[in-house]
Amino acid sequence: MAMVVKNNMSAISTLNTLNKNSSALAKSLQKVSSGMKINGAADDASGYAISERMRVQIRGLDQANANTQNGSSMMKVAEGAVSSTVDILKTLKEKVINAANDTNTDSDRQTIQKELNQSIDQINDNANVTFNGKYLVDGSHNKKIQETSTHLTNQSLSTNTSATSALKDLADRNNNALNIHENDSVTISYVKQGKTYTTTFKVESNTLTDMVNKATAAAKAAGGATTADLKIANATSAIGKDSSGNTVYTADGTSAITISSGTKGGVDDQISGLTISITDSDGNINKSANAVLDNFNESIRAENAGPDNSIVLQVGTKANQAIKVGLSDMRSEALGLSGSDGTKLNISTQVKANAAINVLDNAVQKALDQQTTIGSIESRLEYTSSNLTTASENVQAAESTIRDADMAKEMTNYTKNNVLLQAAQSMLAQANQSSSSVLSLLQ
Repeated sequence: MAMVVKNNMSAISTLNTLNKNSSALAKSLQKVSSGMKINGAADDASGYAISERMRVQIRGLDQANANTQNGSSMMKVAEGAVSSTVDILKTLKEKVINAANDTNTDSDRQTIQKELNQSIDQINDNANVTFNGKYLVDGSHNKKIQETSTHLTNQSLSTNTSATSALKDLADRNNNALNIHENDSVTISYVKQGKTYTTTFKVESNTLTDMVNKATAAAKAAGGATTADLKIANATSAIGKDSSGNTVYTADGTSAITISSGTKGGVDDQISGLTISITDSDGNINKSANAVLDNFNESIRAENAGPDNSIVLQVGTKANQAIKVGLSDMRSEALGLSGSDGTKLNISTQVKANAAINVLDNAVQKALDQQTTIGSIESRLEYTSSNLTTASENVQAAESTIRDADMAKEMTNYTKNNVLLQAAQSMLAQANQSSSSVLSLLQ
């Protein structure tokens, strides 16, 4: 090789090697210090893009899980309010059963009435419970509902029973006669807007329709609104439509007698309890007949029409991956315990206390239905949270495979690059001295 002084090619080549080793050492140092083998798009463009998408998904899953847990907390608040209402209703059931016992005087019943009034007020307080300033079970977050009217269905009467069937000819589901006679008395009571309407008449040749009409007439005579009219019908399968517009059928698909409220519908027109009692000419209770006739259960709840105000819980990383929760109205009026004018369920007499028993049964059923809805949502949210946690963990593992550095391997590379850098530095010093040999020619 020619001896030159202008261009020291050995030094230049060694310098380039030094720069490469220095760059490799810098990258290796970055990987070791960060713990990641991909620190930027330049390290692995496609790997970096995939990893970043996974990181977005992980953060989305973690936030969805947080949403789920917050939603579960909200449902627990709602459940607490409804549970308290159920406890109150259980106590009130005891109180009205006590009031229906004639060992109590009307003065005693007035004392019980005071306790009942306070309990009803507490039910309204329960319905006004909030979570983060949001009311839950006051009806403001119900699902989209169509206006419905009260439907009370009796599946204990014979399937041959019709609205025009004579009371004395009534039979049970097995077609056994109820042994109702012409001289027996019928007492029918129902509660609307916190007021109890009652009438008593002889069986004679009266039909089920006559019974309902007499109850309506008594209500009107007592100052009840015309919308308090009761209607009776024999449905072959459908007994009406629920608040979602779905046709409601009897449990066994057979015909049944249904008594419904007037044509107006809504909470203002609801019948919160219906009681029928048969006594013979000596005043003895016909228990077998009453067990059948008093078995009118609420098949459709009266509700006011309203838009969809359901609570939406975003529990996924994509749009519309949500759970919608419709919470019913748990105020005393919606439960049939009071009227819009503040009138509360009355138990001042034995007859009214007896009628109130079925009102409490219907109210308990409404509250338990709501509690079941909330409980099922809570259970679902637990499964959702568990699923989101697992998904986040698995995506994190996949992202780690792409992005995380194998520290043992990177430390090996770091050590190698560090040694090579030091070797290059040493050789560069030697190469820089190689041109000095030319000076001997100049002496």
